[in-house]
Amino acid sequence: MEIFFIVLSFILGCVFGSFFNVVGLRIPKEQSILTPSCCPKCQHQLKSYELIPILSFLFQFGKCRSCKTNISPLYPLIEFTTGLLFLFLYLKTGLQFELIITVTFACLLIIILVTDLSYMIIPNNILLFFLPLFLFLRMMLPIEPWYDIFLGSLVGFLMLAFLILLSKGAIGGGDMKLFAVLGILLGTKKIILTFILASLFGALIGILLIALNRLKRKEAIPFAPFIGLGAIISYFYEQELVAFYLTMMF
Repeated sequence: MEIFFIVLSFILGCVFGSFFNVVGLRIPKEQSILTPSCCPKCQHQLKSYELIPILSFLFQFGKCRSCKTNISPLYPLIEFTTGLLFLFLYLKTGLQFELIITVTFACLLIIILVTDLSYMIIPNNILLFFLPLFLFLRMMLPIEPWYDIFLGSLVGFLMLAFLILLSKGAIGGGDMKLFAVLGILLGTKKIILTFILASLFGALIGILLIALNRLKRKEAIPFAPFIGLGAIISYFYEQELVAFYLTMMF
């Protein structure tokens, strides 16, 4: 039975990842997410067998069956990443109510990942959709003290506001709003740790890309991937990271 849920969680993740591609690519362009998928080049309407997560991309050698235009590798990458993330969440939480919280959390992070990688924006309407969901879920499974969700949201907002001022606008307001929404789910300690980790990951990758001549100095890069990674690590490994830090310090 355990193997069944492991496989199921990965498959569901891949399916949801395919849908998140649609949401993340269409919402910023104010397009309906209910419109049938088609090739952006030749407008060929995709059949059901062309929409199988990951497999369709592989079987078609990454090309549209109609016009042979290359399909963005972002599609299978997001599907595979979401599959792995759903699998990880199941293994960490099991079939408990917390799984609903973490899956909802993951849904936001993946959608935002798509929008930021594709357009370098984090749409307000996506954040506003998840905001009441996070508030409701934290009412069902609260953290202590009860006000920490609001304090975490405020701290997350202010940290990014300060960083935006410090960077003179190099970081967008969408990242600031995202931190405010994530603060509701994570609370104060975890949102601070998310900020630290996201900044660290962003700096390291930025330095690496500059060293490889893949990025120019002062050129902006999407920050949402680092926020998402930092948030996931903070949610599950806050205590271990703090303990490791204290061990290194003392």
